[in-house]
Amino acid sequence: MANHGGRTVFWASAVIIFALVIIGSLFPEGFGSAAQAALNTVTHLFGWFYLLSVFGFVIFLVALALSKHGKVRLGPQDSTPSYTFFSWISMLLAAGFGVGLVFYGMAEPMIHYIEPPYGDVESESADSARYAIQYAYFNWGIHQWAAFALVGLIIAYFQFRKGQAGLVSSVLSSVTAKSPRLRPYASWLDVFAVVATVMGVATSLGLGVLQMNGGLNAVFGMPENGWWQFVILFVMFCAYMASTWSGLDKGIKRLSNLNMLLCIGLMLYVLVTGPTIAILETITLGIGDYLQNFVGMSLRISPYDGNDWGGGWTIFYWAWVIAWSPFVGTFVARVSRGRTIKEYVFGVLLVPPLLACLWIGVFGGAAINLELGVGDVGLAAATQENITVALFEMFELMPFSGVLSVVAMMLIFVFLVTSADSASYIVAQMTDNGSINPPLYKRIIWGVLIAAICFTLIVAGGLSGLQSAAVLSALPFTFILYMMVIVLVRELRSDRKAMLTQLYRRHGETPVGADAFEAEQLGEEERLRRAPNVINRRINRREGG
Repeated sequence: MANHGGRTVFWASAVIIFALVIIGSLFPEGFGSAAQAALNTVTHLFGWFYLLSVFGFVIFLVALALSKHGKVRLGPQDSTPSYTFFSWISMLLAAGFGVGLVFYGMAEPMIHYIEPPYGDVESESADSARYAIQYAYFNWGIHQWAAFALVGLIIAYFQFRKGQAGLVSSVLSSVTAKSPRLRPYASWLDVFAVVATVMGVATSLGLGVLQMNGGLNAVFGMPENGWWQFVILFVMFCAYMASTWSGLDKGIKRLSNLNMLLCIGLMLYVLVTGPTIAILETITLGIGDYLQNFVGMSLRISPYDGNDWGGGWTIFYWAWVIAWSPFVGTFVARVSRGRTIKEYVFGVLLVPPLLACLWIGVFGGAAINLELGVGDVGLAAATQENITVALFEMFELMPFSGVLSVVAMMLIFVFLVTSADSASYIVAQMTDNGSINPPLYKRIIWGVLIAAICFTLIVAGGLSGLQSAAVLSALPFTFILYMMVIVLVRELRSDRKAMLTQLYRRHGETPVGADAFEAEQLGEEERLRRAPNVINRRINRREGG
């Protein structure tokens, strides 16, 4: 029965994706226009809902981490983390948003500097520069990781502590099991997750290929055309197939660690050789503005003046991360076994956003300060003209610009390889009944399909349409996320009650394992030894009600 469910998810998702790619290839303009119109309508009608939901996810995660459940481990209570902290964070970045951050880390602040987000602020001024960094921090900060962290936490809890398959349908199995009418549709939740993942990854891979082509054009004069994009994608495909062959612990882990070292090295070089003091001041001011306006930005929308900036940026980002959360969340869950809920939440919600803010502060801050301090050096115009080459245009203003551009392209390449490898691994897991180690042939099949979809849409010009279609899936999945949260809270309460009952029934014996955890957390051990009557009263009260 389980194998039948896996085959259903595999074939149903493959057929849907194939149909979307065919439509996007044959009718790229019509498909793109229709998908964008639908997305604009959804963001207009439900923008407020996305803002409230993502802000609510942040509050829920922080409250859960600080609650009595914060010491619960994602696995047996005596388990330990499977990866070092450095490798864990590196893999989170690689699967989550590494490519997007390289693509937009310098360009987005520059775009906001040219076109300020809100308010009567003069374009390309000191005020618009401050707004630019503040909102770039916000868009790439804690909120962006809230949906990833939430899905990852829930799947990790059920997969490693409850022994269930790492699937959305498994988390909601307690709901679908109670309703015979819903049971046949449970596997379609996994189909939904697979389709959104493949469309999102194919889009990100395509954008990365275009940026690499732009970099090769800027540095070596290679033309920006379909042939070179095919060559880039083919080399990338060979690399992530080799990584897939190596497995999670070798391929993805090593590539992720390399990514992190390249990121840190590139940031430090730009910080030291660029306008260092201005960059440090930009980072400091940006963090202050971000923290000071955290709640206001979280819920900012324009019901009175019709400003649609939020729909094109923040609300689009929130919809994008929700749509992509099944993939990133499942991968985050896979590498987070053994961590406590508290460690997991603060690790995922704080460390990647902090690294993102440092990256934006260094690259965005350097670009804006060069424009403001040195004068019009052409970065604003370059960003408006072709966003894919904006970063390389900035490198032209720095020492050893050719080396910098090559390192940046290496970083983009390794990020893309890691993302594609992670995606093929997770999609194979989703189509293999949530297996922790899906068979190699399924990982290869999905790796081939993702590359084929990406190239087809690059040539046909259908990337933007596929991206819009992928983001549309965020609306229904937001409601699924709410259901998953309810199931998690119910299971955590049940888990805690069972552990407490076991502790109380020991009648003052020295707790071990899970009991020791509860005794330490609640301060019950000594009290229970001194008051056996209290134990009996509590047990009777619990059993009675």
